[in-house]
Amino acid sequence: MVFAQTSSPNVGTTRLTLDEYRAMEETHPERHEYRNGEILTMSGGSEAHSAIASNLLIYLGFLLRDTDFRLYNSDLRVWIPEYQCGTYTDLMVVNGFPEFNGERNDEILNPFLIVEVLSPSTEAYDRGEKFRKYRSLASFCEYLLVSQAEPYIEQYHNLEPSSNDRWLWQVYSNLEQVIVLHSLNIEVSLSEIYRRINF
Repeated sequence: MVFAQTSSPNVGTTRLTLDEYRAMEETHPERHEYRNGEILTMSGGSEAHSAIASNLLIYLGFLLRDTDFRLYNSDLRVWIPEYQCGTYTDLMVVNGFPEFNGERNDEILNPFLIVEVLSPSTEAYDRGEKFRKYRSLASFCEYLLVSQAEPYIEQYHNLEPSSNDRWLWQVYSNLEQVIVLHSLNIEVSLSEIYRRINF
């Protein structure tokens, strides 16, 4: 079976049914994104990528431990019905209980905040098409794009949840800066996100 890499969106892919894809994901050592029948292999992450995602998971988990927010790492897929797309985030937060796709317990429909740690092979997709797909989810209201090459984070916050088409963009590039996560009503410093990361 041949799969396209996420860095080469124009490469031909093997088409699978959704059931075939889900069965494959349960046993295959690699992760794949499902795009309306096309299967794309998700590239592996670097040490910095993994450490940054872990820093965020640990720190946000601590800050949100007594709230109704739930954090999930990259083990669960987000299902995007409008695009028939199943994809993995580096981190997502759900407000309250997760809504699952039908009887599945591995596909979430209601991410509130999504974090992607950028990789060279996926950065353009995370910024463009993937962000557009995420915006079709009614619950989705905040997005962080985190560089692993330097202290640099882009934050997108939806100003009008009812319309989902007015997003505020803000950039952070100093380790002394603090990000206000509007959707969670908490603050996170860049120094915590990049703790023990050497540039």
